[in-house]
Amino acid sequence: MSTDDEALKPLRERIDAIDRQLLALFNERAQCAIDVGAVKEKLRGTDDEEPVFYRPERVAQILSRILEHNSGPLTDQDVAGLFREILSCCLNLEQSLKVAYFGPAGTYTEAATIKQFGHFADTVPMSSIDEVFREVESQAAHYGVVPVENSTEGMVNHTLDCFLTSKVKICAEVELPIHHALMRKEDAKGDVKEIISHSQSLAQCRSWLDRNYPGVPRVAVASNAEAARQAAERPETAAIAGEMAAEKYALRILSTRIEDQPDNKTRFLVLGQQHVGPSGRDKTSLLVSVRNAPGALLRVLEPFDRFGISLTRIETRPARSGDWSYVFFIDFDGHQSDENARQVIDAIQEVAFEVRSLGSYPMAVV
Repeated sequence: MSTDDEALKPLRERIDAIDRQLLALFNERAQCAIDVGAVKEKLRGTDDEEPVFYRPERVAQILSRILEHNSGPLTDQDVAGLFREILSCCLNLEQSLKVAYFGPAGTYTEAATIKQFGHFADTVPMSSIDEVFREVESQAAHYGVVPVENSTEGMVNHTLDCFLTSKVKICAEVELPIHHALMRKEDAKGDVKEIISHSQSLAQCRSWLDRNYPGVPRVAVASNAEAARQAAERPETAAIAGEMAAEKYALRILSTRIEDQPDNKTRFLVLGQQHVGPSGRDKTSLLVSVRNAPGALLRVLEPFDRFGISLTRIETRPARSGDWSYVFFIDFDGHQSDENARQVIDAIQEVAFEVRSLGSYPMAVV
């Protein structure tokens, strides 16, 4: 036996022992999950209501508590990722979840879906944001995931507009760092003659492209995954997409992290049918309809100042009613069951046509 093997032997034996302990604890936790599922099924027999197996507020509380005790060397992101997969596996023992997301496969929305639900959920791509809403509303899927906001390019108006006619609830939010890569066919040679991607991705990489590929035409397509698919068929075309797409379509990555803003993030919403309880660190979204009249916005916003509620986002969209009324999408800190939040909502109802809660839900965890 070599000197290296002799030196490593005690560490390897310790690792093996730890692995056995982890295995025993994983199975113990899985059995607890099975027992929880059995209790919920038993309770269903007493009140005739469908049991709720996935509780976003509970997931957020578990992750927050675990991260408070993380002393390293694993990063918070690493720990959260590991525990999300454990939670996903254990939840699958209680109930197999079907989650629709705005596809196709290989997009950032798929990555956000996996980040939230783990690899044990049954994830299904939809061809449009409208379809994701319909899948959830018809209960063909338990949950849906759609993009709503990018830190560079702003709101996804199509997602906001879908809330005008849909009654689904926001159950959670996911924040995903967006790192773009430039990729092309594995065996492609010669100059890149065309760069394709989703219009937002092209915009997010504009300065980098100006410096590195001046004069090369840029063409917008339906999604980054579609760009990767086309690049896999056309040697002279390069695509901007996430590294997941490069792996899926067997593309060679030419450059990574080409986004102009290094802290570029996209926020996604998890859609569902349930009311989510308070987690201790929550956000509430409202849809408020008002007539276009002097002081309308001031009257809507004044209660937030009066009751000390922090606004995090306000967006305006036409109400589509033809009478020049408008809809405000408002996000604020806190859960709608909080006393201050209830007072704000009551005050807004006095000055607006309609005030509809789109849901209270846990703030995104790393």
